[in-house]
Amino acid sequence: MNAVATQKGPWGWTIAQWQAAYRDEGAAPETLLAAWAERGDPSDNAWISRVDGVALARQLEALSGLLASVDGDLARLPLYGVPFAIKDNIDAAGWPTTAACPEFAYVPDEDATVVRRLRAAGAILVGKTNLDQFATGLVGTRSPLGAVANAFKPEYISGGSSSGSASVVARGLAAFSLGTDTAGSGRVPAGFNNIVGLKPTRGWLSTAGVVPACRTLDCVSVFALTVDDAELVAGIAGGYDERDPYSRLRPAGVARPWPEAPRLAVPAQLEFFGDAQAAAAFEAAVRALREDGAAVEAIDFSPFGELAALLYSGPWVAERFAAVQSLWSKMPDAIHPVVRGIVEQASRYSALDAFKAEYRRAELSRRIQRVLEGFDALVVPTAPSIYTIAQLQADPVELNSRLGVYTNFANLADLSALALPAGMREDGLPAGITLIGPAWQDAALARFGRQWQARRGLPLGATGAPLPALGSRPVAAPDSVRVAVVGAHLTGMPLNHQLTSRGAVFVEKTRTAEDYRLYALANTTPPKPGLVKSETGAPIEVELWDVPLSAFGAFVAEIPAPLGIGTLELEDGRLVKGFICEPRGLEGARDITAFGGWRAYLAGPDASPR
Repeated sequence: MNAVATQKGPWGWTIAQWQAAYRDEGAAPETLLAAWAERGDPSDNAWISRVDGVALARQLEALSGLLASVDGDLARLPLYGVPFAIKDNIDAAGWPTTAACPEFAYVPDEDATVVRRLRAAGAILVGKTNLDQFATGLVGTRSPLGAVANAFKPEYISGGSSSGSASVVARGLAAFSLGTDTAGSGRVPAGFNNIVGLKPTRGWLSTAGVVPACRTLDCVSVFALTVDDAELVAGIAGGYDERDPYSRLRPAGVARPWPEAPRLAVPAQLEFFGDAQAAAAFEAAVRALREDGAAVEAIDFSPFGELAALLYSGPWVAERFAAVQSLWSKMPDAIHPVVRGIVEQASRYSALDAFKAEYRRAELSRRIQRVLEGFDALVVPTAPSIYTIAQLQADPVELNSRLGVYTNFANLADLSALALPAGMREDGLPAGITLIGPAWQDAALARFGRQWQARRGLPLGATGAPLPALGSRPVAAPDSVRVAVVGAHLTGMPLNHQLTSRGAVFVEKTRTAEDYRLYALANTTPPKPGLVKSETGAPIEVELWDVPLSAFGAFVAEIPAPLGIGTLELEDGRLVKGFICEPRGLEGARDITAFGGWRAYLAGPDASPR
């Protein structure tokens, strides 16, 4: 067991556990976070800089002001007092930004947009993390501070370039962290450290205030112990930003819910570079997907592989050179020799080469879109193998390039991705899979990833802590309306097809608040109940479904009087849209509140309306 798991205190807590400590136990952030200003082994090179007592006190004072501004309502500060870290190519006001190059360092006056949004939600920055210098690498070994070790076996690589960000989350030293992902830097370290890595659709999370690697491709990524946490953080940090010329608005109606039994693609041509344990781990993951009910089919992976190769064997290295050109012209030796060797390849390419490569990128992206038609997502190994630090130091370029086989193409093809833990190999190292979908399918990936993680029940990161019970507050899908159904629209009931045929997605089974009464209505076909708010009543069983906004109007149009859609209160205080009944519809109806729900009533011996 990792040492972190045996220590007392909030190490390795999920965001939900932090929220519960403040909301239910009355804990004070000053108490829970004090150790972050004192804790830490100076030799832990996952960190480049850490919060001290003065900086922590300043943030806690600002947090107190935030709480006062919302009248003490913690629900309006979803990250209240939650410690997080950021990759040290992301700006935080007053903290040096180095990109793992001391000679490049500067101190910004303002936060990157994503950091500002997280702090506005109450999060507390506890440190900036190590990386492959200038975010150039998938290994975590290209830093003047040394290689960041794997959280499970220190002789192995952590993955990069967001090495430190993954390491501190895996070891429970931050509840979540931000990385960046241009070629896979937000996914490979997640896979190597048994955590979740969310690579969003390009343009969803602003890159304003982020040192560029390839500016046209860069994404800010999220590392967390659970899919719930990663999705929550991305939802808070994301959104259109006028400061970022590559920021994009999510098109209305583009988010597509998955069917209950999704159709998933896997590469027909799999490459593990002789790593039998990696191959076995992926085979086991595919079996698990099928056992969970997914249809898994092989596809031609060649266009993905060709596009992946373009990133480093094409003119995009010139874009990396653009990010460091000023430093290179003055102090070339300040750049890590492997990184310098990569970016100096820019001189090989002309403007003509760049246009030709862009044309080929577009062609391959179109082929990829066609290959994925009819599938909900592509599933790949997060990485084909893993190597020791010594192996990477002996062969830094070729082994790094191998690690991008299943990642390099994603941003070039405008795809979204979610890296998930998939169990442990026989040698005790983590294995991971990555779900890859079209742009703006982030919510659908997260919904499936949440179910995957819950079914696997793996310990969180390297903390040894168990996965908490599946939360009761999954985030609503974008461009959808969450609707509570109470009768004939329940799963397996006669009108459920009115939901499923419109792409609605089942969320959870729950109950209303206790001030509702349920009636079996008279003369309805098929039989239907009516739900009415009352001074006295009981919790009534309902199902929550996310109905696409584009289909919501047509769905409501099919609801016959005296039923309609109003606002329901659930037993945990949430307010959702749901079925209600006009008082006139209760004439001749039977009060069935005592059954606690329509399904229980129908199962009874006298399931008649009167």
